[in-house]
Amino acid sequence: MNKKAIFLLLAISATLIISCSINDEKGKTKDLKSDVPKMAKMETVSLAISGMTCEIGCAKTIQSKLSKKEGVADAVVVFTDSIATITFNSNKTSTEDLSSFITGIAGGNLYSASEIRSKKSL
Repeated sequence: MNKKAIFLLLAISATLIISCSINDEKGKTKDLKSDVPKMAKMETVSLAISGMTCEIGCAKTIQSKLSKKEGVADAVVVFTDSIATITFNSNKTSTEDLSSFITGIAGGNLYSASEIRSKKSL
């Protein structure tokens, strides 16, 4: 009987030690702000682009590259007007970043972009 009591005491002690060392996820609080992504803050900007010499090679290339840039929802480049109209999430990119991005296309020596007008959306 003495062996049974010692074994039972060891089993209870081991159970208590193991259960106390396990992290209890239910007792922890979560920071809800970190789990919720920021709402998209959409803006539309028109940029004047200089240096474009053709519709297919220049305007379409710039439009294609802008459309693939993170934060850009829509990009339309009109060659005849030399204007890019870009709708973007201002939480992910900015007008200045978009202008620099356009300037950097084709090595950075061919195009330059400057803001004409900006419109904030919801």
